[in-house]
This record gives sequence, C-alpha cells and structure tokens, in this order.
Amino acid sequence: MEFFRIKKDIPFMRHALVFNVISLITFLLAVFFLVTRGLHLSVEFTGGTLVEVSYSEAAELEPIRQSLAADGYTDVLVQHFGSTRDVLIRLPNRDDIDSNGIAQRVMDTLQKTSAQAPQLRRVEFVGPQVGKELATDGAMALLLVVIGIVIYLAMRFEWRLGVATIIANLHDIVIILGFFAFFQWEFSLAVLAATLAVLGYSVNESVVVFDRVRETFRKKRNYSTEQVVDHSITSTISRTVITHGSTQMMVLSMLMFGGETLFYFALALTIGICFGIYSSVLVASPLAIWLGVSREQFVKPKKEKEEAVV
Repeated sequence: MEFFRIKKDIPFMRHALVFNVISLITFLLAVFFLVTRGLHLSVEFTGGTLVEVSYSEAAELEPIRQSLAADGYTDVLVQHFGSTRDVLIRLPNRDDIDSNGIAQRVMDTLQKTSAQAPQLRRVEFVGPQVGKELATDGAMALLLVVIGIVIYLAMRFEWRLGVATIIANLHDIVIILGFFAFFQWEFSLAVLAATLAVLGYSVNESVVVFDRVRETFRKKRNYSTEQVVDHSITSTISRTVITHGSTQMMVLSMLMFGGETLFYFALALTIGICFGIYSSVLVASPLAIWLGVSREQFVKPKKEKEEAVV
C-alpha cells in the first residue's frame, strides 16, 4: 500500500557521513549520561515493598504522596491501579523499618491523613536478591534477542546486513537508556519490555529496506550500491510513513491518556520509535555499505556458455 509515490530517488547516501556523525554524537552523549548519572531503577530491580490499597471513592494521589513524604518516604511512587479508587504504592527498603511492618505503617499514615478509610488489598515484598536476578535476566534477554536477530538476518539476507542492523538498533536502545538516565525517569520492568519491543520493531523496518535492496540489486543491474540503497529507501518511504505514523498515534494516546501506569512504558516506545525510524533507515544502510555489501552477494553471476569450435 502506498500513500504517496516519490518518482525521483532521494540521495540519502550522499549525506551518509552526516547521518552517522549525528548518531555517534547522540550515542556518546547517552553513554556519558548512563555512566555519570546511571539509571533510576524501580522497586522491581532494587528491592522494596508494593502496597495496594482501595478507597470507596476516587482517591487524590498528591495528598497520599505528601503524607508518605512527611513520614520519611521521599522516594515513593504512588499511582492509580486499575481504577481511580485503587492506588498502588511502591516504597524502597528502609533500614530502620522491618519489611513486615512497612504495610501497617503505610496504612496508619493513610488513615490519619484521609477522610476515607482505605482498605489493604495486597502487599508484596521484593528482596534485593530478587531485584538483582531480574536485572540479570533482563540483560540476558536483551543479549539473546540480539543474537537471534543476527542469526535471522544472516540466514535471510547476508551477515553484513545483520551486523549493520544490530549496531543501528542497539544505538536506539542506548538512546532510550540515555534519556532515562539524563532525566532520572524510573526504569521498571515495563520500560525494559518497551526497549525489547523497540528492538524488534526497528528490525522490522530494516528488513523491509534490505529486502528492497536485494530486489533492486537484481532488477537494476546498472545501479551502483549507493544508488540501489537510495532507490530502496525512497521506494519504501510511503510504507514507513503509514506504519510508523499509525503506530506513533497509538503510542501517543497511551502516553497522554494511559495514566501513570503506562506513562513510562509509552514514553520509552515514543523515543524508540522516533529514533528507530532514523537509525533503521539512515544508519543501518550506510553501515551496510561500509561493511562491503555488494551485488555479488545477492545475484549469482551468469555463466557464459562456451561456444563449440568447429
């Protein structure tokens, strides 16, 4: 399906060096913020207590935050869970309070500061060891996804395209982490799931472009490698606009109307999709050229028939 058609190929590869310099600068900035500021990990990774309470009417979150902050919980996350009457409270571990007594202390604080009588629905304690295991499992999941993508692209196309795609998509992941490190947004399991989703989503765009590259190599025998890539990107722009535009509208609706539960998940997806469009097209393609992708790797040379000598 084409929303519009561009008749003349856009010379993207003429500015390939500029695109990759921009990517390198943003990548290095993201790494710098990750090293200097670090990620603000959620309770799932650091350990802590999750308390779910229910009110008879819609609950205001700001008074709950203020009351807990006055009780010494300055780094607490309070959000609606399911409905405006249900509230989920995430609290970090404290050395001066036993984990078994945290829930009771929270309930006492809420009962003193609220006209409504909250009901305790659920209490979960996440130990530091469990959080460490979750962080390790998350890193392992990311590594396995990367290996799987490289193997798939190497079998589907050519290993150079697989390496170029992974470098470009890991650039997206580091950029997302850099944003979360710079602004100190909470990095939770939902955000980790969003980064993995972005990785797969960006790979899909690269596969579309590289599939068109392979097709163009076979059809346009007189095109150079740069011209083949320019033609492939230009011919898939309409598909890119339709696919990413519709996806971005859905993600933005989650970002604006999904509440605090989905906010950082949707925010990570928004950042990843924006940078994913850029990197999967304008970063992966130049990298593939610099790695030496050529027509001979996709088109078998024709064997000249030997003429019989009479």
